Amino acid sequence: MGTDRSSSSGKRPAGHGHGHGHGHGHRHRGGLRGALAELFRPHSHDAADSSDAALEASAEGIRALKISLVALLVTALLQAAVVVFSGSVALLADTIHNFSDALTALPLWVAFALSRRVASRRYTYGYGRAEDLAGIFIVLMIALSAFVAGWESIQRIGHPREIQSVGLVIAAGVIGFAGNELVAKYRIGVGRRIGSAALVADGLHARTDGLTSLAVVAGAVGVLLGFPLADPIVGLVITAAILLVLRGAARDIYRRLMDAVDPELVERTERIVAGTPGVLESEYVRLRWLGHKLRAEIGIAVDCGKSVVEGHDIAQEVRHRLLHALPKLRDATVHVSPYSDDARDFHATVAHHFHRTGP
Repeated sequence: MGTDRSSSSGKRPAGHGHGHGHGHGHRHRGGLRGALAELFRPHSHDAADSSDAALEASAEGIRALKISLVALLVTALLQAAVVVFSGSVALLADTIHNFSDALTALPLWVAFALSRRVASRRYTYGYGRAEDLAGIFIVLMIALSAFVAGWESIQRIGHPREIQSVGLVIAAGVIGFAGNELVAKYRIGVGRRIGSAALVADGLHARTDGLTSLAVVAGAVGVLLGFPLADPIVGLVITAAILLVLRGAARDIYRRLMDAVDPELVERTERIVAGTPGVLESEYVRLRWLGHKLRAEIGIAVDCGKSVVEGHDIAQEVRHRLLHALPKLRDATVHVSPYSDDARDFHATVAHHFHRTGP
């Protein structure tokens, strides 16, 4: 029999116009070690807690970015005013970092807006990749903030400058922590709800910014205790924290651009496919993220005695089960091959196109 492909045109079976409230099985480490790992090496939320329609998810993401952008800009501007009066390099480093974090909302905003556009004849998969491209800009902004903060701190160690209004510096550090923590909770909550790994990562980035603001407070206290070099030293500590965030962000963006997914998600998909009645063999499972939505390509083998209609029904059942089980799956293309116990190769016609010389 021929092959049957379940269309990926975006038309879902009845009942799939809404999100399915299936949970996911992430395991979180406890204690201080787990908390630090969550802050500096944010895990991927490949299977999110719940699902909204694509347009609703993008609209909610844009709303979260608007609100958090305003909050972070107000926080950074208040800190910048204190920098002018105090001359604190640690606070300057923290302010630069907060400004860069606020600006990362802009490319994400554009990406969410683009993702709402329908697919075209040129962009047949839609514009979900814009979110991943925005991640490159975020990584570059984090790298720039690390360079500036580190340079200013090193310069200040070689050329010390007295800090004025230490009390104001402490107050600005507390403001920075409070503003970033509020933004972090909001971004992470919305990001997990709509399934946006980029928005979750940006929220965790804001949380680390809050901790660096507390480090500014520690440096100011050191100055009050008679140790003026505490300020630039804390600036270097902040630089190191930014570099840790940079490392994690660059790794996550690289994996997205290389179509990496959580292996557990692949295994879960394979179990669902293999457990579908009529599927005799799972030939391949391929998953990729396009923004905050998944797409799948599945190959199955069914009894060669089945009719085209019967093979199509099995493919649709596979697709239906996957749409229920994977909350962030937008659609799946299912290829059906005939299965036989004899040595006949049903793919012989095209086999030479896929000859591989490597492992």
